[in-house]
Amino acid sequence: MSDKKLVLIDGNSVLYRAFFALPLLSNTQGVHTNAVFGFTKMLLTILEREAPTHVLVAFDAGKTTFRHDTYKEYKGGRQKTPPELSEQFNITRELLDAFQLTHYELANYEADDIIGTLSKQAETKGFDVAVITGDKDMLQLVSDKTSVHLTKKGISETESYTPDYLNEKLEITPAQIIDMKALMGDASDNIPGVPGVGEKTAIKLLKQFETLSKVYDGLDDVSGKKLKEKLVTHKEDAFMSYELATINRESPITVELDKTKYDGFDMKELRDLFKQLEFKSLMSMIDADQIEETETLKDMTVEVVNDFSQLSLTGEESLVVDYLTEQYHTDKLLGVGMSNEDHHYFLSKDVVEKDAAFHAYLRDESMKKYTFDAKKVLVTFKHLGIDVKGIMFDLLLGSYLVNPSENNHDIPSIASRYDSIGVREDEDVYGKGKKLAIPDEDVLRDHIVRKAHVVYALKPTIEAGLVTNEQMMLYETLELPLSKILADMEELGVMVDREKLEVMQQDLAERLKTIEEKIYEAAGESFNLNSPKQLGVVLFEKLELPVIKKTKTGYSTAADVLEQLKMKHPIIEDILLYRQLQKLQSTYLEGLLKVIHADGKIHTRFNQALTQTGRLSSTDPNLQNIPIRLEEGRKIRQAFVPSENNWEMFACDYSQIELRVLAHIAGDEKLIQAFKDDRDIHTQTAMDVFHVEEADVDSLMRRQAKAVNFGIVYGISDYGLSQNLGITRKEAQAFIDRYFNSYPGVKIYMDEIVKEAKQQGYVTTLMHRRRYLPDITSRNFNQRSFAERTAMNTPIQGSAADIIKKAMIDLTERLTAEGLRANMLLQVHDELILEAPKEEIDQLKRIVPEVMEQTVELSVPLKVDYAHGPTWYDAK
Repeated sequence: MSDKKLVLIDGNSVLYRAFFALPLLSNTQGVHTNAVFGFTKMLLTILEREAPTHVLVAFDAGKTTFRHDTYKEYKGGRQKTPPELSEQFNITRELLDAFQLTHYELANYEADDIIGTLSKQAETKGFDVAVITGDKDMLQLVSDKTSVHLTKKGISETESYTPDYLNEKLEITPAQIIDMKALMGDASDNIPGVPGVGEKTAIKLLKQFETLSKVYDGLDDVSGKKLKEKLVTHKEDAFMSYELATINRESPITVELDKTKYDGFDMKELRDLFKQLEFKSLMSMIDADQIEETETLKDMTVEVVNDFSQLSLTGEESLVVDYLTEQYHTDKLLGVGMSNEDHHYFLSKDVVEKDAAFHAYLRDESMKKYTFDAKKVLVTFKHLGIDVKGIMFDLLLGSYLVNPSENNHDIPSIASRYDSIGVREDEDVYGKGKKLAIPDEDVLRDHIVRKAHVVYALKPTIEAGLVTNEQMMLYETLELPLSKILADMEELGVMVDREKLEVMQQDLAERLKTIEEKIYEAAGESFNLNSPKQLGVVLFEKLELPVIKKTKTGYSTAADVLEQLKMKHPIIEDILLYRQLQKLQSTYLEGLLKVIHADGKIHTRFNQALTQTGRLSSTDPNLQNIPIRLEEGRKIRQAFVPSENNWEMFACDYSQIELRVLAHIAGDEKLIQAFKDDRDIHTQTAMDVFHVEEADVDSLMRRQAKAVNFGIVYGISDYGLSQNLGITRKEAQAFIDRYFNSYPGVKIYMDEIVKEAKQQGYVTTLMHRRRYLPDITSRNFNQRSFAERTAMNTPIQGSAADIIKKAMIDLTERLTAEGLRANMLLQVHDELILEAPKEEIDQLKRIVPEVMEQTVELSVPLKVDYAHGPTWYDAK
């Protein structure tokens, strides 16, 4: 083996392979990256495996080459390169520059010719050569000094060809690869060859005659009349194909071997590009020691604080509180980390709870505090009776607004995305499941303080992103103030009548038993209702119902299957009802009883940085998802009561807010006027679509119009509407067409927003919240269609979510200004739940609609409905 090793990579071939082998990935800026990701992964593997001294990546310079002079239709059958791939070629060149690898292209020649010429030069100078490609034409370059590695299984593996392996695999020599291509042609390059001659026939001929020329010299000895006729008829095509398939190993390249020398990559430049492309999983494939050196603060000294009054603070520190789990309402506080450029402090639980100077610092608004999850920080200290002031920055909310597509917004993930200091995952430090445990004191301190320093270090970066995205106002006037309101709501909690829940649980158990017995009677036997296998046997073998779908384990009894069988047997209705009631029993009644705190209340956690639409969600427990379509589910709300005697629950919600936002965004005059005139929008739509007077709109028409109104908001298809209304797709499409004819502004909006999303890769709400849509240009119809529907809906649903968030802030300020004792308890999408003394109810009836309806100014009026009563159930 030579001490000089040249690796030659067919850039176009490998990128194409990677693009079609991997899902259409993109980063949060909407830049497609799947081909670059696959190429990079392959490149890292090759560099490690081959340990080259020299490397070159060759690209095709353009669509026209010298071969087109011979045959104008060369590569004529190829489809146009997808734009999602085209945009990745320049990114790949940037990547190669970061790797400090030579890349080269030559006008009028292909990457094959560059590689063929360089490999020949390298062989004469004693190099070992490795060619990386997905193109079998390159096998003609195989020699004692040159091996060709064909990518397979996408690009994750390669098959290495030497002269011996090629002979073993195909029973031909490298030179005969050209003869084989001449005979069999190549559909991918539109090389004609001899029609009807495949690889097996070509190899058989070459084993008999050795070369293409000798095949034609010995035509009389070719067996098979038809084959001989084809060879005769297409002789000219065969020799032209030979010329087309031959790699030019004397191409006029200007790159010299010395210029391909490889001394390793620039760590910083490569890491910067990986960060930009969001190739987090590939970081571990580059030198871990070097990463550790640059990513972590080796000399970070953690000072343990015993007396907070002795600290010299600048008034611009980050502050992070940490728990073993996310359940900060009940979990044990592990400690607090504080950090800025110059110092790194750790405060134990005892100091946090007892140090008066620390408490004074928390209450001091002049001391600016940067944190992660302001809501958690606020709730933590509310437990101690401390109202924290001066929170100026929340890394969680900032990261969420700038990168809404990311699933993880914990500190280690954010640090990794932004190339901040090294900080370990919580699971690595605290464990998971049964292994969950508090680590050694030194490990704990270092971990929490490192988290705090990430917050401090990333503040300028996140704020710059907010400015770039025009989201600073959204962040400062909506999300950050809202976190304080949500903290108050979480800390206050909602009072629950435990006895009422227990009675409901008992009543529902009896109801379930009755339904269960009814099902057994219809089935003619008892069986385990919760076993899909046993239920399948009863339904499809004993009762002989038509089989809709099968799974690996037997018959499918999924909800969609049972829905299709509802008209076939009365047992199906009972099974569906049983499942619904059983879920109510286990998930909601039993689930709620388990999470009532010692104060008799439920303290849910509102997730402010989770959904891509900007909607709040609720966990531990989810109080936004109590099913209310069934009366039994609705009655669960009877257990939610005011926390004081002589108080009532007060519920208020926006009426048809998403349709009103649609009217405003689309600017459809007819839709706007309908809301201005305070007409029933579903009746109005029925009148417009069916061309009837108001008096002639029946309940079916209104129901269909309602389905279209709300379906349009979600970009519903003819199929979706047909399923909702039980009509044919043709009827559904006609319905949608009539709707768009009645409200042309809506159709224009839908078309324009999809076009805009394709151009910029994202859509925005009225308040500049973004949602990135990487699949909006996908070749996959289903993925692209979903992205298009999302583009239509997000500005509507996201704006509605922003509006109610602003209403929560405005209403809180108004209640305070009016000196009312009323408390905001819950937010359920378009609805707010409050509790208030009975004597304040009349004031709420006046104040709440006034504030909520005036929180933003749209081209249509907002409308708020309200109700009140002794329980949440009665307030609806």
